[in-house]
Amino acid sequence: MTPQRITLVTLGVADLDRAKAFYAALGWQPHEENEGVAFYQLHGMGLALFGLADLAKDQGREGAALGTGAVTLAQNFATKAEVDAAYHAALDAGATALKRPEKVFWGGYSGYWSDPDGHVWEVAMNPFWPLNDDGSLTLP
Repeated sequence: MTPQRITLVTLGVADLDRAKAFYAALGWQPHEENEGVAFYQLHGMGLALFGLADLAKDQGREGAALGTGAVTLAQNFATKAEVDAAYHAALDAGATALKRPEKVFWGGYSGYWSDPDGHVWEVAMNPFWPLNDDGSLTLP
């Protein structure tokens, strides 16, 4: 077993149908849906959208107030134009603008938006981290 890995990221959402509609507007389609949860196949891993109350219960913390915003999910792109296109597609789908893409101190180009549940996404182009032909990242 490889211990340094993530196979699934789960986002707690207040309204599963609203969350699915938002991600559908970005072009994402569920791979599988069960009561209260939708699973998306990503490149080499999965993402789940899970109702907040059901997620807290599943974690053994029924009634817990689950928060958002302390974790950033990121999508890296090969060009600044791709970053801009992804940022605007998210806003068109209903995302909240947090920071317009701009040249950043570390030498790349990035911006931030949040989904309807406050989950923060970064869209970035990092000239020091070239992407593989399939869009995946192997840290240099």
